[in-house]
Amino acid sequence: MSKELTGILKSWEVKVKKSQAAAKKRAVSIFTTMSVAHVDEEASDTEVSHVEKIFSNGDIYIGQWAAENCPHGDGKYLWADGCMYFGEWYKGKSNGKGKFSWPSGATYEGQFKNCYMHGEGTFTGSLNDTYKGCWVMNKKHGKGSTSYANGDHYEGDWRKGLQDGQGTYQWNSGHQYVGQWKKGKMNGNGTLIWANEQRYDGTWEAGLPKGNGTFRWEDGSFYVGVWGKDQKEQNVKFYPSTPPVSHDDWEPRQLFSVEMNQCVISEAESITEFPSDKVFSWLNGEGKHHKRQIKKNPKNDNRGGRQSVDGRVSNGDGLGSDGVGSGHIHGLGIRPHLAERQGITICKGHKNYELMLNLQLGIRHSVGRPAPTKSLDLKPTAFDTEEKLWTRFPPEGSKHTPPHQSCDFRWKDYCPLVFRTLRKLFNVDPADYMLSICGNEALRELSSPGKSGSFFYMTNDDKYMIKTMKKAEVKVLKRMLPAYFEHVKNFENTLVTKFFGLHCVKMGGPSLRKVRFVIMGNLFCTEVPISRRFDLKGSSHGRITDKPESQIDANTTLKDLDLNFIFRLQKDWFQEFCRQVERDCNFLEQERIMDYSLLVGISFQECNQELSADEGCLSESCTPRGNVEPDSRGTTPRGSSADTDEPLNPTRWASVRLGINMPARVESTVRNHETQLVGEPTGEFHNVVLFFGIIDILQDYDISKKLEHAYKSFQYDPTSISAVDPIQYSKRFHDFIFSVFKEDS
Repeated sequence: MSKELTGILKSWEVKVKKSQAAAKKRAVSIFTTMSVAHVDEEASDTEVSHVEKIFSNGDIYIGQWAAENCPHGDGKYLWADGCMYFGEWYKGKSNGKGKFSWPSGATYEGQFKNCYMHGEGTFTGSLNDTYKGCWVMNKKHGKGSTSYANGDHYEGDWRKGLQDGQGTYQWNSGHQYVGQWKKGKMNGNGTLIWANEQRYDGTWEAGLPKGNGTFRWEDGSFYVGVWGKDQKEQNVKFYPSTPPVSHDDWEPRQLFSVEMNQCVISEAESITEFPSDKVFSWLNGEGKHHKRQIKKNPKNDNRGGRQSVDGRVSNGDGLGSDGVGSGHIHGLGIRPHLAERQGITICKGHKNYELMLNLQLGIRHSVGRPAPTKSLDLKPTAFDTEEKLWTRFPPEGSKHTPPHQSCDFRWKDYCPLVFRTLRKLFNVDPADYMLSICGNEALRELSSPGKSGSFFYMTNDDKYMIKTMKKAEVKVLKRMLPAYFEHVKNFENTLVTKFFGLHCVKMGGPSLRKVRFVIMGNLFCTEVPISRRFDLKGSSHGRITDKPESQIDANTTLKDLDLNFIFRLQKDWFQEFCRQVERDCNFLEQERIMDYSLLVGISFQECNQELSADEGCLSESCTPRGNVEPDSRGTTPRGSSADTDEPLNPTRWASVRLGINMPARVESTVRNHETQLVGEPTGEFHNVVLFFGIIDILQDYDISKKLEHAYKSFQYDPTSISAVDPIQYSKRFHDFIFSVFKEDS
């Protein structure tokens, strides 16, 4: 090492040691040796050198360096502001085991993914509070425990950086809470036991007792009833112990004013700058350095070899180390590529251009009206669907409508208060909703209608789908709307389709045609490339794609007999999945609904890695914009946009929930005969991200379906056809889904 570099490093180390000592009152050496796994040099064709770089802004890098002019292997990066990363690198990004330290003395040691804290890791704050557990894209997410600087301790579930799920909080004073949490506060069922052995058992909301519960003393006396901070909500009754002990000096409101004031949840030290926020100086192409060549693999010098993140090698002939073409996922024949966006943009001159304008004008009018209430409790009159109130939109405008360039039309908004409340339940911001549908960007019409004859339109940002509806479907939705509202209100993880609005346009002119449509969420609105998607019902008759294998791509919707996987979910997710499928099936059965299906989208992580290496797409302009055939549902995976080199981005992983962005594994299966619904597992696994939801929930068992059942039962096995009684349909669907979704052991 040069004398100049040695001097800089020594002065830098002294500076950081002083700042850490001031923050933690103890010296912490920034050059503490840690155990890191080394790059498998025998498996890589990349030329790697050892370098010592000094950048003009004062940053320093020491470690292994790839021919692509970036860190690759083990290395240490020292920022001029006092931050440091020491650990594994892959193609210029911190990947694998590593340690990051801040000038304040705070440290993170654990797993990194594309410069994010991701996986198992331990964060120790400058005041010595410590979190140890799971991280997802810089957020505490999963199982973990925190020891706070004041002596408090929490152990349990985390979500998006906050306590969420089941957990135990122990105060340094001896108090303890065991129960459910939501967004960092006690919420749901739980028990709080004070150090003096008083206890409250019952329901909680936003950190306070709310609802049914019991407050007990050590002697056995207790208050039981309905609790609430608002005295108007509270209704409790006292039951003395045996023998009686007087508690006349205690009133129920003291639970909130005295006892709960002793139980304040501590806040851990916040991270103001994440490792992923740091900028690397080599991206500017600067830096003087001393270079010492470590190795060069001579076996494939004339081949453009490449090593994947998981260590598999791809040679210049397109074969991986296992002899399989790197352009496909091993054993599946799936070629990674960026999915094309579906549909044709509706421009002036399109046959449905005026319909689109009318739809946008009507929605802007409906959503823009002042909200009458913030309550989620609706009166029965809100569900009145017989209201015949139409709003006229003349081209010249009116007292309540703006002037426009479309034809004269009339607009009807079904149950506006109900759908406004549903949008609130689904956390849809009114301004964003209106901008997505009614902004400057035109809608896209999918190039062919679905099997039902309905047409589908997609917003430009792919968030929402607009489906034209038959009168019979509208009747079903209006009939089941009260039960649907209660269901999605009670179960936030429901998998059934999310409805955001139900409207009707009556066009002017001689035709006077009515167009009814519903606005739904697009299940595949994601930056992740969807490699395969399946529409699963649990029936076998006609449940196979009619396309030749050469024409099957990421936009093809496959069916039950095409499925060649078993989906394996992590234990907690699988248990929640089972509970929610049970609830949703019971709901649909009670509403006499059948012919629904589970739409599943699969994103293979191997595909994402291949895309980043082969396509080199760095901006959204790389995303193809083509017109391809939609599936019968009209759902479409959004084309991957900026930086597909990072399949795990913070926006996506911060929103992991049941059916959305779910990390999982799939196991390949093979069938013994063509009509076997579920194949035999092969033991071959692939890491994936899953998207799934229950769609087509507006078909009731009407006379047409009963006739279809009777007719097809004479020709085929009655258990193999889709048109069956809702009770039978629910059981068959339920059993099939649980046969292809399993717990990942």
